[in-house]
This record gives sequence, structure tokens and C-alpha cells, in this order.
Amino acid sequence: MPRMTAARAAVEILKREGVTNAFGVPGAAINPFYKALKEGGGIDHTLARHVEGASHMAEGYTRTNPGNIGVCIGTSGPAGTDMITGLYSAIGDSIPILCITGQAPTHVIHKEDFQAVDIASIAAPVTKAATTVLEAAQVPGVFQQAFHLMRSGRPGPVLIDLPIDVQLTEIDFDPETYEPLPVYKPAATRAQIEKAISFLLDSERPLIVAGGGVIGADASDLLVEFAEITGTPVIPTLMGWGTIPDDHELNAGMVGVQTSHRYGNATFLESDFVLGIGNRWANRHTGYKLDVYTKGRKFVHVDIEPTQIGKIFAPDYGITSDAKAALELFVEVARELKAEGRLPDRSAWIASAQERKATLQRRTHFDNVPMKPQRVYEEMNKAFGPETRYVTTIGLSQIAGAQMLHVYKPRHWINCGQAGPLGWTIPAALGVAKADPEAQVVALSGDYDFQFMIEELAVGAQHRIPYVHVLVNNSYLGLIRQAQAGLDINFQVNLEFENINSPEIGVYGVDHVKVAEGLGCKAIRVTEPDQLLPAFEEAKKLAAEHRVPVLVEAILERITNISMSRTMDISDITEWEELATEPGHAPTAIRPLA
Repeated sequence: MPRMTAARAAVEILKREGVTNAFGVPGAAINPFYKALKEGGGIDHTLARHVEGASHMAEGYTRTNPGNIGVCIGTSGPAGTDMITGLYSAIGDSIPILCITGQAPTHVIHKEDFQAVDIASIAAPVTKAATTVLEAAQVPGVFQQAFHLMRSGRPGPVLIDLPIDVQLTEIDFDPETYEPLPVYKPAATRAQIEKAISFLLDSERPLIVAGGGVIGADASDLLVEFAEITGTPVIPTLMGWGTIPDDHELNAGMVGVQTSHRYGNATFLESDFVLGIGNRWANRHTGYKLDVYTKGRKFVHVDIEPTQIGKIFAPDYGITSDAKAALELFVEVARELKAEGRLPDRSAWIASAQERKATLQRRTHFDNVPMKPQRVYEEMNKAFGPETRYVTTIGLSQIAGAQMLHVYKPRHWINCGQAGPLGWTIPAALGVAKADPEAQVVALSGDYDFQFMIEELAVGAQHRIPYVHVLVNNSYLGLIRQAQAGLDINFQVNLEFENINSPEIGVYGVDHVKVAEGLGCKAIRVTEPDQLLPAFEEAKKLAAEHRVPVLVEAILERITNISMSRTMDISDITEWEELATEPGHAPTAIRPLA
């Protein structure tokens, strides 16, 4: 039997589980693992500048392609606690990432040793499993189980904590005979699907709500096929955006109190039946007024996690199933019903949804200087095509972007949904670009999100990871300022100051162009709307030429209110700006204004 250190055995298992990339920061307590990583070969490591950044890179990597599992690595103590935010983000969005931490020697873990912390207990609420391995011979089994857990049922993250003496201990392990454990995913039965479809057949104005679980199951094509066979319009959630192309005649728009379309909310409120697949009825989608969301319509909910059924409200019927397994049966039954002529004609309902799509639009074309953010997204629609992978996290920039940008494919809107940590965007974009080096990756941030983990730009410069980062800068915590308006305050949300080293930018404070250039990247500042499209085109060229991140900073008006509900009610959305009333007001809308 071959003998090797437990750390080397762990590396060999990573490779046999399909891992080709890892992100991390070495330290004393994880150095034996790094030695094994170097000697074992086969895994490309990207050195982060902050360990939290490594965890978000791993997230971006996982979210990019089906089957990917991002790996983040750090030392003991603060490295593990730094990665908790990434684990929280991953579990909230059902994203499998593996976090590996070093630990103090086993005999001093509980003696307040330097950088010794019970990271397994800290991480337990935000992982599917968190284990400190105390016996070296258990390392192969713990890693094998980790991949099984990450892939089975509702996907999610796992943390493995390796004391330094455990890493160094030699064990008997034969990599050549290692096999991953079979993955478990619940599957719907034919009878369950027939029951669910009976609700659809009995309705007049049905909708499908497609969540991130559809994308996670790599089942978008099946969902579109089912929608086409049955003539059912689709409402993608924010995490399911891209499941059905924005320009598909059955895409009815997004629903919610923030990231929503006017036409999406209007169509939803006209519906009488909703089939939710792989979604969790998040409150930014439903609002807090659940009576408004549910009144007058029946619900069927399909989700991989049994306890998700009924968590927010009780559906009329629930099915525990992987989205792909369920949709395969949905398509099978729908085909049979169509062949038998038992599917109702939904053409009038589809036409009404498309009519709303062509009339209920927000204005994007403004010529103001300083610029309105809506114009930035209009020009992004012109510059970045259907192959673009957008990456963003939270803030008015994300909310407005989701209202006005267009997405055509699954995994082309990569968004941290449930946790929404500021600073997520830069490292996540690097992970996306690392996972798909040929893709056009475009990140979107407000100024505060951009500043939270700005040091990770140096990772892109060092490792030659190009992407374009659009920064909309109003020198404000815009979303928090807008939320504070309901309390009649404007407190500790303004970021402006006169930068003595950059007087040309006035009160906008941080000179992001200088900082980005100082970190080895390229940067362009735009102050007028007509400069936006040329700047985006130039950024694409610079990224391709220099193979580094390229910043395009758009200087916005200081205060803009983005459409959203002040009452968390999807029927009560405040439209702060004038609406589109003629085609020139929304020239990049999916459907020309009727």
C-alpha cells in the first residue's frame, strides 16, 4: 500500500474529484498542505490578497460552469474566520465550495495556542458539514464525504480543518483505487408530476417561477422546453435569471420589490396559478405582503430540499425533487398531453404578457451631466452582447442593473443573492474569469462594494485574469441612503470628500483610477454619457491586450432613487423617475415600446 502524508492524500483526492483550480493564502499551519499541492501538481493555485477574497473567488468559480467546485485554502485562526462570509454566501445560494483550513497541533488546540480557534463550531451554521480532523487516517474519508455532501441534495459548502500534525502524518492510501461516492438527489415520481400538471391544466393564466435550482441542476433547456410545450410564461427569479433568454416570447420578466420589471409584476398579479421550480420564495421576490403575493392564485412548489416546502407559505401541492429530475418528467408528461390534444390554448395569455412587456417600461435614456445610472446600463446593453457573463452582489447598482440589463443564458448573471456581502464582486469576477478564460466577464459595482475588497484587483494583474469592471460612482451608500429616507434621516451614508491628491474629481473622494492603476490594472473615468460606449469598447480592447482587469468608472449624479417598493409590497412599487413613454426613452428595451 502506498504511503504518503495525509496532506498529500487530500490533494490526490481533490484531483480525483475533479478539482483543477484552488484559491487561497498560505500560512504556517497550512504549509504542509501547500507543499503537497506543489509536489502533487495538477491543481492551479491563485494567490488571493485576502482570505475572504479567496472564498468569493471559489464561489465565482463554482457558479460559472455545471459541475465546478471551487476550493479555498487558508491557515489557522483568522484565515478561517475571514472565509465565514464566503461560506455564508455559498450556503445561502446553494453553492458547493470546499474551504480547507490549517489548525494548531491537536495537543494544543484547546490550550489557547497561537491562532487556534474552533473554526468547525464557528462554521457549522453556514456549512453542510464542518470538521476538524483529529486522526490522520480519517483524512481520505472526510474529504470523500465532503464531496458527497456538497453534491447531494441541496448543494452547499463544506469546511475541513486540518491540524498541522495531522497534515504531516504519513498514512496508507492508494489514490489509484479511490472512487467518489455516488451522489444522492431526490427525484419526483410520475404520479407527483401528473398531479402538479393537473393544476396547470385547470388554470387560465399560469406562470412558471424558475429559481436558481434550475440553473444549479443544469436544467434550463428542459424548463424552456416544458414552457414551450405548455405555452406557459416564465418568471425567472434573480438567481434564476438566464434560465430562459430575456428575448424569448415566454419570458414574462422578473418579479419583486427591488430587482423587478414593471411588466413582470403586472403579469404576476394577473396570474391564477404558479409553478415554482428550484426557488425559495425569497422576500425580495415575494415581498413581505404575502397576502398580496398569494391571493387569487394556487401554487405548486418543486424543490430539492424537503424543508423548503412550506417554509415561507404553504403551497397547494409540494414535490421534493431535483429540478432536472422533475423537469424530465414534466416534459415527458407534457409531450403526451400535447399529442393527445389535451393542452389548452394559451396564446391570448402569452400575448397579454408580451403586451405588458412592450408597454410597461422604465426610462433609461437621459443626457444629464453628472450622469444618471440608467444611461450606464443602456450603454452596457449596447456594448456587451448575449455571451457576456455579468457578476455583481448588492446595492443600487445591482438593483438597477437587474432592472435594465439583459441576460440570455444560464450562469451569465452571477449574483450573490441571499447574503449580499459588499466586496464580493471583484473576487467573484476573478473566479468567474478563471473558470471561463475566454468569456467576456463584466462586473458591476457601486463605489462602496468596489472599495471593500479593492486589493483583489492585484490578483487579476499578477495572474493575468482579464475582465471589465463597471463602477457606478456617486460617492454614497446609495441603497442605505434610500432605505433611510423612510426614517427621515440621511446619516453616515455619504462618502464624499475633497481628495487633496486628485482635485480634478471634486468631492467624489477616492481616486479609483489611480488605485486601480497602482494595483497593476487599467482604468478609464467617464463623466459624460456619450463617452460611455467608447469607454466600454476601449476597455474590452485593453483587457484583451494586457490580460488584466480594466476599470470603467462612471461618475454619477450624487442622488438617484431606483424603483422599488417602500412597503415591501409587489403591487406598490415607487417609480422615482419619469417612465418611458416613447421608443427613444428605452432604446435598448427587449421589446420596442408600443
